[in-house]
Amino acid sequence: MTLQDIIRILHKSWIVIVVTTLLGLGLGATASLLATPVYQSSTQLFVSVRSNDAATGDLVQGSTFARQIVTSYVDVVKTAIVLEPASEQLGIPLGQLTGRVTASSPTNSVLLNITASANEAQLAADIANAVGDSFIQVVTTELEAPAGEGEPSPVQLKTVQPAQVPGAPVSPRVPVNLAAGLLVGLVVGLGYAFLRSMLDTRIHSLHDIEQITQKPLLGGIAYDPEASSRPLIVHADPRNPRAESFRTLRTNLQFLQVGDGSRAFVVSSAGPSEGKSTTTANLAISLAETGARVALLDGDLRLPKLATYMGIEGGVGMTDVLIGKVELVDALQRWGRTQLYVLPAGKVPPNPSELLGSTAMDRLLEMLGEHFDYVLIDAPPLLLVTDAAVVSKKTKGVILAAASGQTKKAALQAAVRTLETAGAELLGVVVTKLPTKGPDSYGYGEYGYGQNNPIDDSVLESRREGEQAARRSTAGKR
Repeated sequence: MTLQDIIRILHKSWIVIVVTTLLGLGLGATASLLATPVYQSSTQLFVSVRSNDAATGDLVQGSTFARQIVTSYVDVVKTAIVLEPASEQLGIPLGQLTGRVTASSPTNSVLLNITASANEAQLAADIANAVGDSFIQVVTTELEAPAGEGEPSPVQLKTVQPAQVPGAPVSPRVPVNLAAGLLVGLVVGLGYAFLRSMLDTRIHSLHDIEQITQKPLLGGIAYDPEASSRPLIVHADPRNPRAESFRTLRTNLQFLQVGDGSRAFVVSSAGPSEGKSTTTANLAISLAETGARVALLDGDLRLPKLATYMGIEGGVGMTDVLIGKVELVDALQRWGRTQLYVLPAGKVPPNPSELLGSTAMDRLLEMLGEHFDYVLIDAPPLLLVTDAAVVSKKTKGVILAAASGQTKKAALQAAVRTLETAGAELLGVVVTKLPTKGPDSYGYGEYGYGQNNPIDDSVLESRREGEQAARRSTAGKR
């Protein structure tokens, strides 16, 4: 995974990442607000051993002994013998008091720290002081009682730091809770983004195409929610950036046409509804704009659409020509006053694959190649039937349409393998239904195309005349 892939993943899910991060931050703040504050206060005791002899050796021994016994005192603090007097003094049940008191001693030290926790600052200080006083009393009068009556205890305990009323609670720790909530929310958002990317097996971008085939990306066509009502965008709205993308595809196809060989191209897709028919029709119109003679064939003999898109009569067409029922010149229909001629599918035959693979199809393509600069064939999806693979071998190659956010990567890989197995040439890929914004967009408006860019008036007039002529032709045949 490259840095560009990571940026694309984050870009596509940035809203979720921001939302989960803010939610985590909010949960941290909520937890802090709802949590009961806990205050802590500590008292510090100094432990020493009495010595009647001030000799240095005795002092050292006393200090060593004090350090040894102070470690055992840590456990004594939480015993009932110490806590019961404090419990009675404070009016707190012994069971509750046990959980509120802790004791500790720094390493190699004669200091004993007694810490108390409570929901009120004053109570925390009172508990710590009460337990400290009780501990001193228990040690000096019971645990380390003097040998004789009236004699002092051999162990001395002094309060060097009484517990003070704390000014702020130790819990909840608001900054820590906020940081933890923010971090958890961020991790959840990032996890979602990368998991979504891993589980999404659809084509989205140029990079996805590059991972499947080394063939060039011939163009990118933006998604248009109104495409079904105005499929011929090059004709209906020539200033539309989407129409310009078809002209880019036209330019790339003209480069592929350089050299000898067949003038016929097949446009297909891996599955249905990926925009191949719309792409074929708009590409044909944009080629005709240049003055080239273009033949547009509806090779989808099972589910033909071009006649409807082009607004012509589709009852007679390729099927009739291939079986010898109609001459090619009678089946071809000129689209308006352009140099675009359309051969609809005609009647749906029982054997489309056999017709498309027949010698009659070879002769048809040969005749069209003699009279036209470009022959475009709209073929059925590659993975549904064999028709496209069969006819592809008779042409210069295949332009494969793949719908962004729809075509599965595995399906596109299978379509590429189908062409390789059939011995057909894959010329390149056209990505359809691309978003106009976001990381998967294909640079619409990047080069200044838009409503303010002038288009030659003669081209617009030719389009208008072509549309009117097509309508008259259709009305007359009906």
